[in-house]
Amino acid sequence: MLDGKTIAITRSSDDASEFISLAEQTNATPIALPTIELVSKGEKIVDEFLDSVETYNPDYSVFMSSKAVKLLFDTAKESGKLETLQLAIANTIVISVGPKTTIALETQGIKVNHQPEKTFSSVGVGELFTQLNAVGKKVIVPRSGASTPFLKELLNKIGIDVSEIHLYDVCAFRDTSQWNGFRELFSQNKVDGVVFTSASSVRGFFEIMTKDYDENSLLDNLAKLSVVSIGPFTSDELKKFKVKNTVAEVHTVAGAFEAMKNTLTIA
Repeated sequence: MLDGKTIAITRSSDDASEFISLAEQTNATPIALPTIELVSKGEKIVDEFLDSVETYNPDYSVFMSSKAVKLLFDTAKESGKLETLQLAIANTIVISVGPKTTIALETQGIKVNHQPEKTFSSVGVGELFTQLNAVGKKVIVPRSGASTPFLKELLNKIGIDVSEIHLYDVCAFRDTSQWNGFRELFSQNKVDGVVFTSASSVRGFFEIMTKDYDENSLLDNLAKLSVVSIGPFTSDELKKFKVKNTVAEVHTVAGAFEAMKNTLTIA
């Protein structure tokens, strides 16, 4: 069905293993584009989280990405505070945004109490909280400093107090030598589709690509291929850059790949 198609995803090779497998199963050629990198705020993030749990006394802890989980727990291990962190989180009701984040938490010995059934995004987490009858409760969310305020505002509207702890910032991936093959194919209109996996990855993509392309050329080339966003926030960010895109019905890599498969089949 996708024989000979070349499809890129805005993730590093390590993070794109599921996508690469799906592409290879359909005889497509996958390209992993490391678009963003995390800049940790250092050892202090564990102390900030633990201090917040102690003073804020949250009822729920909400994890919005597997990266946030890995960074927080890796830093806790390095500083000898792993068990303290595990206990602090275990004393809350734990909510994960989706399957990958759930696996990351369980790997760290954390039991996940709730996960959205289908919509693995801030919207899904908001819908989940409306079912939990959590009005008046307190929620702590460790996440990226580049995150939008949407989740906090959504939960505030339904009567939930939210404290966000920013563990890291996001910047465009600095070693762009890994993009050389993609740039060459892109210039020759030999890329059939790109899957964008976050709003940050959209910004990173444009920051990297506009070093070699003027905006009009970049947009012209993107208009010739299929662009899929993993969810509505990613789609909104693409629209800011004037890029038409198809939003995956299921906000996962598999869902985005299915959307890409459908758009390329129709095309």
